[in-house]
Amino acid sequence: MTRTWTPGDADAALSAIAATPRLVVALDFDGTASPLVPDPMAARALPEVAEQVARLAALPDTVVAYVSGRSMDDLRVITEHTDDALIALAGSHGAQYWYPGVGAAEPDATGTAEGSREELWEAARPIIDRYEGAELEPKTFGMGVHTRTATPEVEKAVFAEIDALVAERFPHWRRRAGHRVLEFSSRAEGKDAAMTALREHFDATAILFAGDDVTDEDAMRVLSGDDLGVRVGPGESAAALRVESPQQIALLLETLADERASLRE
Repeated sequence: MTRTWTPGDADAALSAIAATPRLVVALDFDGTASPLVPDPMAARALPEVAEQVARLAALPDTVVAYVSGRSMDDLRVITEHTDDALIALAGSHGAQYWYPGVGAAEPDATGTAEGSREELWEAARPIIDRYEGAELEPKTFGMGVHTRTATPEVEKAVFAEIDALVAERFPHWRRRAGHRVLEFSSRAEGKDAAMTALREHFDATAILFAGDDVTDEDAMRVLSGDDLGVRVGPGESAAALRVESPQQIALLLETLADERASLRE
């Protein structure tokens, strides 16, 4: 059962994960580290979130990773990620990775559905262009259809047409629906795969994962043992804790960083 975390309150689960020997803090980006904004490429982490991410990444035996549906190139832009960054990245819902000290890891060639992304873009673009407020986001393994500035009626109509297109021509592609976005990928990976990859790469004894969307529940459901899931905002969730906003994520990360730093003094 998901319980609401109140900033300033002690929480046994948060204290326990602060004490784990090797910690991975994995954060969704849009709606978690950053508020949702009309222009997806204008998203940036809240300054208070970025500050706590930097604090955590500087602690011994502690890794911070952004885990996103964004393609790696776009994820590096919005996270303001540099080649010497200490922050790990998992893009395309766990199909792409960037590790500190290593760089980009080539994705596994398996798991790609039939049809090319260019064919999908070419078929979808005339549909999307007919709807005001709908935007096509080309992705490494597919596309996203954003409707953040569209009316609910437009969103329903454009999503229905795109669903029909994909069902007819790209039936094996993975479909994901999120906050004002519909995505299709030729890859089968979800954020559950990202949890496994990050755990193995960093030999983590526990993962704290925070996310706000339906796609983040893939990751929440595979957390176990000493892990901790944090849901941002409303909605059913497998997470143990819930916070109201990215601003509260910053406060939760601050509490985690304070407790973890004190244990290493």
